[in-house]
Amino acid sequence: MPKDVIIPLDFPNAQAALDFLALFPEGEKPYVKTGMELIYSSGFELVRECKRRGHKVFLDLKLHDIPNTVRNAFRAMMQYNVDLINLHAAGGIEMMAAAMEGITAPDGTHPIVIAVTQLTSTNDTRLREELLIETPMAETVLHYAKNAKAAGLCGVVCSAHEAAAVKSACGQDFVTVTPGIRFADSAANDQSRIMTPAQARQTGTDYIVVGRPIIAAADPLAAYRRCMSEFLR
Repeated sequence: MPKDVIIPLDFPNAQAALDFLALFPEGEKPYVKTGMELIYSSGFELVRECKRRGHKVFLDLKLHDIPNTVRNAFRAMMQYNVDLINLHAAGGIEMMAAAMEGITAPDGTHPIVIAVTQLTSTNDTRLREELLIETPMAETVLHYAKNAKAAGLCGVVCSAHEAAAVKSACGQDFVTVTPGIRFADSAANDQSRIMTPAQARQTGTDYIVVGRPIIAAADPLAAYRRCMSEFLR
């Protein structure tokens, strides 16, 4: 499984996102994530534009609905030819299996489909007191990952703290995508379960999602290259 750094295009509109991508030279096409903020403000044309420019795209809309609705939504999103797409594992095995059915082409091909286990902004206290989940975080994440595998998904979103356990339980080819990555000298912001790129590499995770440490850096290109170096060396 190839490893990579994914940059979330957390910008208020498409032009701001494209201006950011213009900072990268022709030979460097970072893997990018288009999420709710950008899609809701600018639509799906930006996804097509990123693909036209040679970027791999993670479409991060975290779908969570009844199985038939999710199946049809994933079928509709086949047209964007994204490389990675997600939904919430909390929707259950039937919903996740329906998503796989919807996004799989007649020839059997499909993007990497992953399920969100628990958001990296969620800690054990919030899990217990707000979500009424008494099972500890690590055990909850692992159970959701096993459900995703049972549904035929390719992997999960989890924090780097859970990646090694997920790999051990679900197989080394089961993809882990880990947000909540910060440089050792970066602020945690609103993330609770965080690691540095170098620490995440040690867990064996496949993809790390790195936002503000790159986007808000004085030199985003240098920050991206630093992250790539620390994660892939």
